Amino acid sequence: MDELQDVQLTEIKPLLTDKNGQNFQDFDCQEHDIETPHGVLHVTLRGTPKGNRPVILTYHDIGLNHKSCFNTLFNFEDMQEITQHFAVVHVDAPGQQESAPPFPTGNMNNCALINRINSVIGIGVGAGAYILTRLALNEPALVEGLVLINVDPCAKGWIDWAASKLSGWTSSLVDIVMAHHFSTDELTENQEIIQTYRLHIAQDINQDNLALFCHSYNSRRDLEIERPVLGLYENTVKTLKCPALLIVGDTSPAVEAVNGLILVLSSSVQMADCGGLPQVVQPGKLAEAFKYFVQGMGYMPTASMTRLARSRTHSASSMGSADGSRSRAHTSSQMEGATGGPVNDNQTRPQTMEVSC
Repeated sequence: MDELQDVQLTEIKPLLTDKNGQNFQDFDCQEHDIETPHGVLHVTLRGTPKGNRPVILTYHDIGLNHKSCFNTLFNFEDMQEITQHFAVVHVDAPGQQESAPPFPTGNMNNCALINRINSVIGIGVGAGAYILTRLALNEPALVEGLVLINVDPCAKGWIDWAASKLSGWTSSLVDIVMAHHFSTDELTENQEIIQTYRLHIAQDINQDNLALFCHSYNSRRDLEIERPVLGLYENTVKTLKCPALLIVGDTSPAVEAVNGLILVLSSSVQMADCGGLPQVVQPGKLAEAFKYFVQGMGYMPTASMTRLARSRTHSASSMGSADGSRSRAHTSSQMEGATGGPVNDNQTRPQTMEVSC
């Protein structure tokens, strides 16, 4: 196992302070309805494809759509430099977009893509992370990289199945989805974001369609991802062929599931002071982690530091202490590792790195 590296990230959290839901709004986007064998799929395109570069493809979690799941992140200042280099395609699961009609039948885990997309960097949350991981396993030539937030690669066991059945008898669908996103502490302490998302799930998402999506996700199969051993059955092991970054909040209900994948996939970021929606609560941290990730893939090598990196550099230079020097050294090491080194080595030899944010 490679040496673990620690990078300290600090940030003032920009919570959802706008009461009218401005952070959910789309800016400079084009919406399309695409016919698929499983029904009409709603997608939103930001920007235009840049030559042979991959497109950033997002897929949201249950109870959300692309607006409530990703717009806080993609509207954040530090993400603008990244989106100048990549087009973004937001996929809404069938029937989960705003004002969606009732979805008849079909597989809610289907992920249809626009035909002209040659390759993607996927960003998925929860159910969306599971769907994009399965896409990468089935179509490895299509997916260049994955950022998986709160991913659970395992099917529900009998105990989980019984618990979900009991919850279905005693709790509303909205309560079940809220417990999927937030820990017990979050549900009682972070009232602003809890109220925002409870109302969104209850009022903006078609409840029948949501029930179908939840049922489909709860019926998922194990991904059965294995970590290849160099020189031993490398071509027969079921694993991702692309680099992957695992992200989870330190109080997220998905911590245990994500920790089970740390030894299998490339790297992980566990965000402090953050729960089930790190892309909403800590968009600056996630933007920085994503920037390092795409730089490690060989893109954006000359990109400037993010706001957080500039803030830490200024703070460390002002302190002039031994701790400050150590922090600068670790930050520099992380940035150099993201921009240098052979890309092929990163793809063929998974590295385990835990970053405390």
